[in-house]
Amino acid sequence: MQKKLTLTIDENVYDGLRRVIGPRKISHFVEELVRPHVLKENLYDGYRAMAADRVRESDALEWAESTCRDVSHEEI
Repeated sequence: MQKKLTLTIDENVYDGLRRVIGPRKISHFVEELVRPHVLKENLYDGYRAMAADRVRESDALEWAESTCRDVSHEEI
């Protein structure tokens, strides 16, 4: 279900939103910006899903390990 929300913003900001985002796309743009800040569980669910993906985690670990070589031999 969607709810209507009235926001008051500076006229220049509004004009910029219409110019950059487009006139009938501002609501979607604002919602996508705000969503991660107010619906943290979606973020946590995403992290849990990524962690459960064993192939992805294995690839990520391999990549991370390859970027952390022995730096003791580097010149300072």
